[in-house]
Amino acid sequence: MPTYDYVCQDCGHAFEAFQSMKDDPLTDCPSCSGKVKRQIGGGTGIIFKGSGFYVNDSKKKDTPAPEAKKPDPKPAPAAT
Repeated sequence: MPTYDYVCQDCGHAFEAFQSMKDDPLTDCPSCSGKVKRQIGGGTGIIFKGSGFYVNDSKKKDTPAPEAKKPDPKPAPAAT
């Protein structure tokens, strides 16, 4: 559940409320019972949990591996 920031339009009291996304926004200030407005916030960034996230985590398993380079069959030049 997200945390929403509110500011009272009458007394300027700023507070946070931990609410479900389905809940209606708060309308009354807990300090003066005045009208409050929900602030637009950036929220938090994405939090990845787990052992790690890499480019190869989402690769298709049925993709064939690239062929290894074969060594040149040319013989080394002889020393003179």
